[in-house]
Parts: sequence; structure tokens; C-alpha cells
Amino acid sequence: MSHISYSALKIFNECPFKYKLLYEDKVAKSNGSEYTSFGTALHEAAELKVQDETVNEQDIFLNKFESEIKLLKEQKEVDEKLVEEMREQGKKLAPQIIPALKEHFGEFKLLAAEEDIYEVIKEVPEMQYAFKGFIDLIVQTPDSKIHILDWKSCAWGWDQKKKSDPMVTYQLTFYKYFYSQKHNVDPKSIETYFALLKRTAKKNNVEIFRVTSGSKKTENAFNMLKKALYNIDKKNFPKNRMGCTYCEFKKTEHCPWKKESFQLY
Repeated sequence: MSHISYSALKIFNECPFKYKLLYEDKVAKSNGSEYTSFGTALHEAAELKVQDETVNEQDIFLNKFESEIKLLKEQKEVDEKLVEEMREQGKKLAPQIIPALKEHFGEFKLLAAEEDIYEVIKEVPEMQYAFKGFIDLIVQTPDSKIHILDWKSCAWGWDQKKKSDPMVTYQLTFYKYFYSQKHNVDPKSIETYFALLKRTAKKNNVEIFRVTSGSKKTENAFNMLKKALYNIDKKNFPKNRMGCTYCEFKKTEHCPWKKESFQLY
């Protein structure tokens, strides 16, 4: 069965032609950066610490960060000053994750860390697609509420515009919907959150905030998903030249710069 992830859907929404290059033509993506290395290492520290509080989260972060940077150096030159700053920032951040969870939720039970989702998209049965994803953390509180969290590493944090941006928050809308489908639980018993892991903030380095997904928002999210799947199925991949500015494929052999219409059906 064909599948789509939220990251792939987001890329399609930004530029269908970029989606084609990555997911249809299998053109290799860039090899990451110091920022992705930091995020990967901090995610691993959070994932392992929440499962076993006896582990040393600073050591986990540092070991993973060093291995990621080593791989990155094989591909490109890195900013050594930034890398050193990130080492210290990660060592400071990692020990704050569990206390922040306890402060926010109080008593909780771990249900899963890095749970995989691979669920049939029943709304488009004629296309036979599944939604694929990985949920960073799922906990349950004594009131039987299930809480889905997605870790996001960042610099100082997010402004209110980004916190409410549909193309950011739809990720949790889909996670809630398909987790409910996978486990056959009432969506009303599920709450969703982003947990910001902030490198450069002076305080509140771990910020957990709730994202709501009512019936209207869920409907809007699925309308976008169905529209994307329809165009993918029809091999309709126009270039959105408004999104070319920071695209890694701009002016390359894969996507020369030229004006093209942007039209989806």
C-alpha cells in the first residue's frame, strides 16, 4: 500500500515539484546540518530518559550528538563554534525534560515512546493510501486522558503565529486521529502537545503547550490531505516558484529556475 507521512504532505503543500523530486524521483536530500544533529541527539536523550529515569541523559545527548556531527563532517565543513555552543546547550537542556513533564502533567504513566503509526486513510478508499508517522511520546494521566507529545528543538522558541499555524499544528491533528483509529479509543480522550526544547532561551527551556483539534480543524486537515493525494495519484506536480527562495534544489540540474504556473486540482 502506498503511504504518506506528515513531512511529505507538508513538502507537497509547499511545492508539489519538490515532493516529486524527493518522493517520486528519489533525488537525495541534503545531509542535514548542525541544527538537525542537535535535534536528533536531544530527541534520543528525551526518548531514552522518559523510558528509564536511571540513565544519564547528558551522556546520551553527547554521545549521539558526537556521532551525528562525525557523520556530518564526512559530508561538509561544520561550524565548530556553533557545535561547541550546542554541546553546552544540550547538556543544560537534557536534564530539564523529565522535570518539565512532571510539572506539566503531575503524575503520569508512560504508554509509548516513538510509537509508529501506519493506518489506512479510510477517507480515500479508492486510492488505497496509509498514513505513516512516529509519535514521540504518549502518556496517560490518572483521569484516563491520553496525551500525545511531539518534541521540537528550536532556538529561543515559537511566536504565537507559528504556534497557531495550521501547517504546523495539523501534524498533531493527524497524530490524534490516527492514534485513535489504531487503538480504537475515543478522540475526546486524547489531548495533543508540542514540547519545545529551546537552545538559547534564558529560561523556560522546555515549553509544553497544548494544541486543540476540533471537528472543523480535523475536516480542514483532511481536505488538504485528500487534495494532495488526488494530485499525487494524478501525477500533478507543478512547481510553486513562490517557495523557491530557500529550496535546496533551486538552480540545480533537478530544478532550474524558471517561471511555471502553480495549479492543483
